[in-house]
Amino acid sequence: VGKTTLIQKASEVLKSSGVPVDGFYTEEVRQGGKRIGFDVVTLSGLRGVLSRIGSEPPPGKRECRVGQYVVDLTSFEHLALPVLRNAGSSSGPEHRVCIIDEIGKMELFSQPFIQAVRQTLATPGTVVLGTIPIPKGKPLALVEEIRNRNDVQVFSVTKENRNHLLPDIVTCVQSVR
Repeated sequence: VGKTTLIQKASEVLKSSGVPVDGFYTEEVRQGGKRIGFDVVTLSGLRGVLSRIGSEPPPGKRECRVGQYVVDLTSFEHLALPVLRNAGSSSGPEHRVCIIDEIGKMELFSQPFIQAVRQTLATPGTVVLGTIPIPKGKPLALVEEIRNRNDVQVFSVTKENRNHLLPDIVTCVQSVR
């Protein structure tokens, strides 16, 4: 519905207003007009595989699959964990924003990612701007934990409202700072 596009726009607005922003987003990978997977892209421009259709897990690694997509945990963790650890070790008076797009089924195969998200959420002076899936099927423990936190503001993004939410999201993030 446009969560990633919205979070990218919010990060650009925040950066342009002088707010330190770091993090990552996920991006569809298409080949011949067909989605074949997802990449993780850091805001500093590094890119790696998050998942691909029907690929095999690296030798000796367990298969982590969401539907037809096989998750490459090694690649994901290599990119996402340093960004989160950097945000989670924030010290000093300066507030910062950490973008986490997305906290969903694929990413939650990684226990170190779960720990890093919790640490980032607990870091004083760090505001997390993230995306979580709508509840459907079996609840995802970390997603529900985040959704139910007292210090979390959840915006439901739909095709109808996605083009109007940007000012509200930016204002919300800036007011926490």
